[in-house]
Amino acid sequence: MSPKRHEVIGIKQVVRREWYDFALDRLISGDSTAAIRAGLDEFISERLQSGGYGERGDQTYTKAVTQIMRSWVTPGNDLVPFRDAALDHARSADRFERVVLHWAVTIAAYPFWHRVAVVVGRLLNLQEAVSQSQIRQRCYEAFGERTTIERSARRVIRSFVTWGLLDDSETKGMYRRSAPVVVTNHDLAALLIEGVLLAIPEGRAPQSQVLSNPGLYPFQLPSMNGGMIAARSERIDVGRFSLDDELLRLRHSGACAVRGTQSRLVPEC
Repeated sequence: MSPKRHEVIGIKQVVRREWYDFALDRLISGDSTAAIRAGLDEFISERLQSGGYGERGDQTYTKAVTQIMRSWVTPGNDLVPFRDAALDHARSADRFERVVLHWAVTIAAYPFWHRVAVVVGRLLNLQEAVSQSQIRQRCYEAFGERTTIERSARRVIRSFVTWGLLDDSETKGMYRRSAPVVVTNHDLAALLIEGVLLAIPEGRAPQSQVLSNPGLYPFQLPSMNGGMIAARSERIDVGRFSLDDELLRLRHSGACAVRGTQSRLVPEC
């Protein structure tokens, strides 16, 4: 696994779902990488983060283009097989399933996105509404008190909102849980689970921790055991973790056993 993507932030703009849809449509159509980038440049250049229309500076929208390209079109070499599987599913998927696929490829390419989701999910498990300052403080505790962290976390949160996966509350800077995206397709759920494994540095975790991962707070997954998950991805191995739990691991993670405290297997933010 490439360690770099787990060490960098990489989120430099709010990105909207329809921008991801545009790139995915072009990818499914078989357009070249250069054509997709050029199309995204033109498509996003006149579209604001709010969803409206207006001129944007080159440096602003090209950062959004880069994120989308690295998620779907030009992922790292270690992510290409996963992207290909997500793309195959997208060819026949219902339109509403795309948000799950967009999320999966994004957390794989940009683990910071997942780390912020973990923070939001944990806070929402404790209270009905969470504040931007609470999220910022949790991220400071994990990454250090840097302006880059605050700005990037805010962009991720606003992206959650524009994707319909987090709701603004009546109070500015406060957010509430949105209606969950119910995932009934087991193949789609397995892709989302694989995305989580790719988003964590270890590339492995007990199944119970993966399925209850707070970073998946926007989604309601079907009941699945390790065998069902591994049967849907040749890139995931399953083994015994404890008497009543199984270990899911990426086959290229090089991990064959887990020792010590298991609570550390799911990164905290």
